[in-house]
Amino acid sequence: MAASKSQKIQAEIEKVKAKIAEQQARLKELEKNKLEAENSEIVDIVRGLSISLEELPLVLQQLREGTSGQSVQKPGSVEKEEN
Repeated sequence: MAASKSQKIQAEIEKVKAKIAEQQARLKELEKNKLEAENSEIVDIVRGLSISLEELPLVLQQLREGTSGQSVQKPGSVEKEEN
């Protein structure tokens, strides 16, 4: 009787392990898709707005922070507003 219960528990453990592995694979796929979407957005921004290489790090930082690439201020525009 104890062996039967142990086998049932082991079978449940195996099911849970399989489910975890499945979810980890799905998470990896979603992370890959997110990265591809971010890269695509960066390419679109660079192509569409003709962002210079000097401005690109600022755009990338703002994208990582979750701000829209279209609201990026050029570094020179901030200085002009302050003067």
